[in-house]
Amino acid sequence: MKRKTTAGKIGVAIFLIASGTFWIPATAQGRAEAYRCGNTYTDRPCEGGRPVKVDDVRTDADRRASEAGTQRAEARADQLERIRLSEEKEAFERSRRSAHEARQAAINERRLASSEQLARARAQKLGAEPHKSSARFSGSAGGIQASVPGDGSKKKKRKPSSDSSAG
Repeated sequence: MKRKTTAGKIGVAIFLIASGTFWIPATAQGRAEAYRCGNTYTDRPCEGGRPVKVDDVRTDADRRASEAGTQRAEARADQLERIRLSEEKEAFERSRRSAHEARQAAINERRLASSEQLARARAQKLGAEPHKSSARFSGSAGGIQASVPGDGSKKKKRKPSSDSSAG
C-alpha cells in the first residue's frame, strides 16, 4: 500500500509543478511593479525609489486609437525628416555654388587688377621715353606734313662727272 500512496503523491506533485509553471508568468504579468528612481523608471526597487501603479485601464478602442495616432505621428516624423534632409542638401549645394562663384570672382578681380597694373606700367614707360619720329611722318604742331618720302625734298649727292663743261 505504501507504493500507491507514494506514487499518488509524486503524481500530484508533478501535476502541481506543471500547472504552477504555466500560472507563474501570468501572475507576474498581472503584478508588474514599477519604481520611480529620480527621473527614471525601472522594474527593480532602488534606493529612495517609490512604487508606481502601472495598470492600463484603457479599453481596446482606446488602445487602437492610441496606436493609430502613434503610427500617424511616426509617418509625419519620417516625412518631416525627408523634407529636412532635402532642404539641407539644397542649402549645401547653394552654399557650395556661391563659394565657387566667390572664388571665381576673386580670381577674376585679381586678373583684372594685374592687367590694369601692367597697362599702367606700360603707359608710364611709354610716357617716360622720348618718341622717335618715323621716316614717314614728322608731325608739327599744326598737323602739317613736313616731308613725304619720294617727293624729292632730300637731295642726293652726285659724283662729279667727267663730261662736265666746268673745269
